[in-house]
Amino acid sequence: MTGQLQHVKPADARCVVCGVMAVGPCARCHDPLCGGCCVMTEGGSQVFAICPSCARRGGRSLRGGWGQVLGWVVGPMLLLAAVLLLLRWLLG
Repeated sequence: MTGQLQHVKPADARCVVCGVMAVGPCARCHDPLCGGCCVMTEGGSQVFAICPSCARRGGRSLRGGWGQVLGWVVGPMLLLAAVLLLLRWLLG
């Protein structure tokens, strides 16, 4: 069978923490995880499974992400309000 594609069965993914059969990837780093080793995220509309090393680096809570979204929405509004107040003060 030279020159033809051959079907190769991929090896089963193993959990990076304990080595048993993985059920899915970490939502942050995409390493394979089993159901017993994953940590669930908090504070969002959806729940994601992440590995313990990502949880130690602050990936368990989504509070920082929501703060960043709020900053992107409210920040420009405050800047525009400040510019309008400055123009109103300068022009009388």
